[in-house]
Amino acid sequence: MARFDVTIAGELNLDLILYGLPETLPPERELLADDMMLTLGSSSAIVAHNLASLGSKVGFVSCIGNDQFGQMALERLSAIGVNVATVTRVSGSVKTGLTVLLQRNGWRNILTYPGTIFDLKPEYLDFDYLASSRHFHFSSYYLQRGMQPHIVELFKKLRSKGLTISLDCNDDPDDHWAGLEEVLPHVDMFLPNEREATKIAGTENIEAAIDKLAAMVPLLVVKLGSKGAMARRGKESVSSPAVQVELIDPVGAGDSFDAGFLHEYLRGSDLATCLKSGNITGALSVTRPGGTEAFRDAGHRDSFLKKHR
Repeated sequence: MARFDVTIAGELNLDLILYGLPETLPPERELLADDMMLTLGSSSAIVAHNLASLGSKVGFVSCIGNDQFGQMALERLSAIGVNVATVTRVSGSVKTGLTVLLQRNGWRNILTYPGTIFDLKPEYLDFDYLASSRHFHFSSYYLQRGMQPHIVELFKKLRSKGLTISLDCNDDPDDHWAGLEEVLPHVDMFLPNEREATKIAGTENIEAAIDKLAAMVPLLVVKLGSKGAMARRGKESVSSPAVQVELIDPVGAGDSFDAGFLHEYLRGSDLATCLKSGNITGALSVTRPGGTEAFRDAGHRDSFLKKHR
């Protein structure tokens, strides 16, 4: 019997979110925010945290610095039930990564100090630990610079052990969008959002992007924001509408969708159920600041899930 439902290897850092900033940031001025949140960040960690809050057994591998931010991030994952036994503290001057989000009305600036994000490499991976699972998920392909040259080999080895593989590439800070053509043939599920899908496919037409990407993977799931989400598996195509809620903060909504979708997928649910679950957990995420706060509040989380299922 597998030890975990899902194992994840990826980045672990905090998000500092500032709200109520002016639209422009003139130099040499002290500008005031009207609210802030310091919370667990990073796509990999948000997926792991929120999966565990839904009841999945999750094992997590990452690198952090020997600092308070790394300790806080580790404690947040552990408190929700994520197994962090193989997370490595990297010695030296490199610190745990930090993302600063300057949140405006309908848009944001995202500034990331990568820190130990780039340090995750095969030597820090316990393969037997990762393989003691039914499924492996990988986020933030373009940030995982230490892992990029080794991802295809890792995916091949994990699939040979019977695991299924999912990938969410997230944003490319360099805006090049290259490299995935070698990786996608080795995944079972690809979970981009609409912008990422069109960038990777090299077209502004989302339907053309879906057709192109669906031919490369067994299961394509595209997050469409306020339009919900869709899935394509062979000739089967399913769509699901978004759940309407008051939006407090969109940070982590796509990663929270991944958690909800994967939780149902690993229970053997059909695509319509998986998409509905993803849309519900994505909507739950935006009801609190940051990508995990709505899931940490057990009463709020359970009430929301009961209402919308």
